[in-house]
Amino acid sequence: MKARGTVMSKRIAHAATVSDWGSLKVGEHIEIVKHAHVIAAGEVEEVSLSGNVLWLEPSGHGADEAAKLLFMKSDGVQVRRT
Repeated sequence: MKARGTVMSKRIAHAATVSDWGSLKVGEHIEIVKHAHVIAAGEVEEVSLSGNVLWLEPSGHGADEAAKLLFMKSDGVQVRRT
């Protein structure tokens, strides 16, 4: 059995917050988090050159495949890779 600290460290490392949105790649799976709640999940469609805006193609149960979501850093959201 693995030590609890080891399991927690791997989970935290895997779900680390992305501070430089410019490092995200098109097609990468991410979650959008606000106030410790996942408010959206899907694939990166595009990231602005400034790295302050991203477009997300939603995925998962109930997602509208035709809808694209726009998020801005100034809205106070965080991005996590999944």
